[in-house]
Amino acid sequence: MGRTRANKEEIVQQLKESLSDSQLAFVIDYQGLSVAEITDLRNRLRPNGGSCKITKNTLMHIAVDGDDNWQPMQEFLQNSSAFLFAGEDVSAAVKAYKEFKKATKKTELRGGVMEGRALTKEEVEALGDLPSKEQLYAQIAGAINGVATKLAVGVKEVPGSLARAIKAISEQEGEAA
Repeated sequence: MGRTRANKEEIVQQLKESLSDSQLAFVIDYQGLSVAEITDLRNRLRPNGGSCKITKNTLMHIAVDGDDNWQPMQEFLQNSSAFLFAGEDVSAAVKAYKEFKKATKKTELRGGVMEGRALTKEEVEALGDLPSKEQLYAQIAGAINGVATKLAVGVKEVPGSLARAIKAISEQEGEAA
């Protein structure tokens, strides 16, 4: 009996660690998935810093109880739950899950929690439509390069504009005299 309790406490501690390393946690109903399919889901999540844990709802309930950031998850704890954790690249983790769901035609997304707020199924799926971190970096770099190019062209134009302005003023003064 003591071993079982210690085992449960260890699982709760692991869940708390997974949550503390996550930006987003979402819950799916995994009923009907084979061990191979669950392994496939984990393999899809791993490259993006995501993970998947299957445990009893009661243990997750204990793990999030009293934690303002994750407590909203309690509303999704029912039936057979798998918990997906997303690190920094939230979008990539959600995309990986959506691709898995499309391939297997199984699982149902219940909702998730991010920054202390419960998210609906639709809100979690919308996060998967956002650009990935790498795409955002590329867009920002492109914008910075564009601004830098325009600035360089503008700075290069200043002496010419200044010279034209001085010439125009001197011509006006010459005509006035």
